[in-house]
Amino acid sequence: MTPFKEIVRLPEFARDMKGLLKRFRSLEDDLDNFINTELKLFHKLGIDNKGVVQVAGLGFQSPKVYKGRKFACRALKGKGAHSGIRVIYAYFEKMDRIELIEIYYKGDKKNEDTERIMGRYG
Repeated sequence: MTPFKEIVRLPEFARDMKGLLKRFRSLEDDLDNFINTELKLFHKLGIDNKGVVQVAGLGFQSPKVYKGRKFACRALKGKGAHSGIRVIYAYFEKMDRIELIEIYYKGDKKNEDTERIMGRYG
């Protein structure tokens, strides 16, 4: 059971996920764990353990877009929460809705796709 009213995977996120699942087989379960622990801690319990940060410099106020940095991926052994998997998402607080925008491995690219974010929300 998710701690949020609604969680939506945008089509681009689904494509990212499909590509990464070929390399990181545990990713689907890892994403569920991330949502039920890190995102719940940050958004529901108000606990900031530096695992989630707001993406700065986007130029719009709503929705707030975040980067999840503490993502434990079991397929990346020995890395723990600092696996290098990043999840970009928007949180609509009043609707209690999360839109998953992007998921990537830092070994493939360094930062989030700001054009993708701006094209959707900017």
